[in-house]
Amino acid sequence: MHFMSIDLSNCEWSVICSSHREQPPHTDTREVGADGRIAKIAGSYCCQRFRKYGSQPGLLLDAVICNAGSIELVQKNALVKPECCLKVTIVIVILMLAVPVFAQSPPASPDRPWHNSDEREITNYGKRVRQPAFPIEPDKAYSLAELIDLAEAHNPETRVAWENARAHAAALGIARSELYPTLSAVALSGVDRAEIPLGTQFYRFTIPSDEVSLDLNYTILDFGARRGRIAAESARVLATNFVFNDVHRKLIFQVQEAYYRLLNASAQDTAARASLANAEAVQRAAEDRLRNGLATLPDVLEARSATAQSQYDLQAVLGAEQIARGDLATALGAPAATMIRVEPLSEVPTPESIGETVKQVIYRALDQRPDLQAQVADIRLGEAQRREARAAYYPSLNFKANANAQSLYFQQQTLPWGHTADLTGGMALSLNWTVFDGGARRSRLTQAEAEIRKAESQVNAARDSIEDEVWTAYANLNTAFRQREAAKALLESATQSYAAALESYNYGVRNELDVTAAQKLLAQARSADILARTQVLATLADLAFRSGDSIQSKTRSQRP
Repeated sequence: MHFMSIDLSNCEWSVICSSHREQPPHTDTREVGADGRIAKIAGSYCCQRFRKYGSQPGLLLDAVICNAGSIELVQKNALVKPECCLKVTIVIVILMLAVPVFAQSPPASPDRPWHNSDEREITNYGKRVRQPAFPIEPDKAYSLAELIDLAEAHNPETRVAWENARAHAAALGIARSELYPTLSAVALSGVDRAEIPLGTQFYRFTIPSDEVSLDLNYTILDFGARRGRIAAESARVLATNFVFNDVHRKLIFQVQEAYYRLLNASAQDTAARASLANAEAVQRAAEDRLRNGLATLPDVLEARSATAQSQYDLQAVLGAEQIARGDLATALGAPAATMIRVEPLSEVPTPESIGETVKQVIYRALDQRPDLQAQVADIRLGEAQRREARAAYYPSLNFKANANAQSLYFQQQTLPWGHTADLTGGMALSLNWTVFDGGARRSRLTQAEAEIRKAESQVNAARDSIEDEVWTAYANLNTAFRQREAAKALLESATQSYAAALESYNYGVRNELDVTAAQKLLAQARSADILARTQVLATLADLAFRSGDSIQSKTRSQRP
């Protein structure tokens, strides 16, 4: 490949490149006079450089030969005809045309989805960042406390909040670093070479240099600007820590909600199977009485309809149970298809009442809700920004110092080497004071004060919302307690009613409709009893979520 650069002033040249590969490799560099004589320079396998100097100032021609060949220089019209330049031009054009091929482009049309190789590449990349699955023992019945521990350890939402808090802590470290000086070091090494005209000749000057420099910068006084930025970052760290706690609060409630829905669905499964067995028993009794001539065909059809209805209800319960299992596995950070066994509802203790008043729960919620605490931290953030805005009215005093160690060499073409070395440097104090900025400082201060008032209003609104949430959750819990008592009485009476109706039907003193109605009432009573029990547990978890009790260390071991 041949590369050439031409700088012509007051003279016109043409360059003709030809190959002479039959010549043996050698190095030949010649100067060409300004009289326009033809000069032939043969190259070798390695790069050759020659210069053409003329009597006119600035007349210079450089050529680099990277393969064996020759260059002929003729003073004539400015006509450049290098064959190698054509090849280089073709390569450059091809590369320029290939750029759009490798660049991203939008979809070709609005009426079809976009698909290309990048889609598969992103899909494969996404598979690499998926977190590894954690083991779930298929034969173990997990308690609620164990499931919550698994969720806090493996759900990616907690890691997102944790990494966010760590990032803000690093930002606080950056702000604190402004209290200390900065020291930077630079090492330079280079060679400068130039051709200097002197009389009728040019002389080559070579100047190698080595230099090491240290720069020290320190802000001595800024009237609280740095402290304001540090306080602002501290408030952000505090807010993200509270957000981290709130993520755990929400995750715990998510696990509790899915857990109690799974308990309810599992118990409803048992109840639905018992109701199906009762319906099948009534159907068999009706069919036996029909064969003995003691019942009519409509009675049997009614019993069969009740059995089909029980089978339908059972399938609905099974579907709800599968959904609840998937929701619980997702809350744990596991695949939705993971099979998780839980303790049966009969082994989960159900409280009968709550020993606190609603005012006590509200006061506790206002003290420990992390989302409210995060909003209070925003007030501190606004105050820190106001402090920084006020500091802008005052000057800042900075100190700068630098030290340089230099080692310089010098060589002229006909003279020996020269050398010098020295240690230089300096220091300075600078006082910076913005005298006029068109009201920018005043506007920033007004903005900071407005942010403080906005944060205070948001805190008051959050307090009102929290009080309402706790009040509603407390009322729902008391309602669940009363419904639980009513459901127990309903189940007891429905069980007795069904037993009496079935016995009377077998003796022929009750008809099929009475037995079917009693059987349906018993199925409803069983479902209501299970729902009432799980509703007590769910509303108790909701009250703990609204009050912030679920993330307190004293209550973590007392979870229902």
